[in-house]
Amino acid sequence: MVLGKLAEVQMGYPFRSRLEHDPKGDVAVVQMKDIDDANLLHTEEAIRVALPKGKTHHLLRAGDLLFRSRGRSNGAAQVQPGVGPAVLAAPMLLIRPHGVLPDYLCWYLNAPATQAQLAALSEGTSVRMISAEVLKTLEVPLPSLAAQERIGQAAALAEQEQALLARITTLRQRLTTHLLMKSARETTP
Repeated sequence: MVLGKLAEVQMGYPFRSRLEHDPKGDVAVVQMKDIDDANLLHTEEAIRVALPKGKTHHLLRAGDLLFRSRGRSNGAAQVQPGVGPAVLAAPMLLIRPHGVLPDYLCWYLNAPATQAQLAALSEGTSVRMISAEVLKTLEVPLPSLAAQERIGQAAALAEQEQALLARITTLRQRLTTHLLMKSARETTP
């Protein structure tokens, strides 16, 4: 099934002028810099603005996917519950799933095989870009809801495992450095 039949795909909010941080702003503006290399959304440092009246339909919802349409990485981040009022800035693309589970679709979009497909679909020479229209044509396998749920859960567990392994590596390096420094001080005449 093509993505355009499983989700609404649209450009992020097109701000007409340069974004200026307003500490009293009522919404966070999510930009590419607010999504890390692991495709996790961080709005703590996001620019805040006052959203124009009548534009509340642009507010992000839990389960929305935020897609990097430009650059070398075309990953997607999922909006988690409790993110607070936020909008996605153009040129990023908002994917609002309605015929597929968000966890599954996010995993599928970030899978290496899909990333290779997306790279082939991208256009441009210096800055690679994927348009909303092209993204809508992406073929997405649609297993049963139960299978989508299992895949989403397994993907989340795999991500947790990778984070824990990275933490273990960091702590092991610190411990090794500490023990070697201690040994160096003890053996100095």
